Amino acid sequence: MSVFLFLTVVQALVAAALVGVILMQRSEGGGLGVGGSPNGMMSARGAADFLTRATKWLAISFVLLSIVMAAVAVKTSSVGEITSTIDRTVAPAPDPLAGQADAVPAASGAPAPSNDPLKGATE
Repeated sequence: MSVFLFLTVVQALVAAALVGVILMQRSEGGGLGVGGSPNGMMSARGAADFLTRATKWLAISFVLLSIVMAAVAVKTSSVGEITSTIDRTVAPAPDPLAGQADAVPAASGAPAPSNDPLKGATE
């Protein structure tokens, strides 16, 4: 279980880094937009290339970690097989409403007893 917990923490860090790298990119492909020398490593083009490569490798590692975590979860789960049969020896529970018909008012003119607790309060 500690391996799964470790992989979960690593995947959370990779996911946070992936979100950060994606948010730093400009939609026009300009990279960080950080100034600097035009021919240096962190020029607009250099930053865009770095962020593109970082995004690719972080995405690959995220997918691989997901697959590894799924394999670890299957291996450590306690359920080894799927039960597809139903236990038919158990009798169904009796219906609590069966046999209770609504009381029909008597023809003698007397009102039928009501089970509604609110009716007695208003009359």
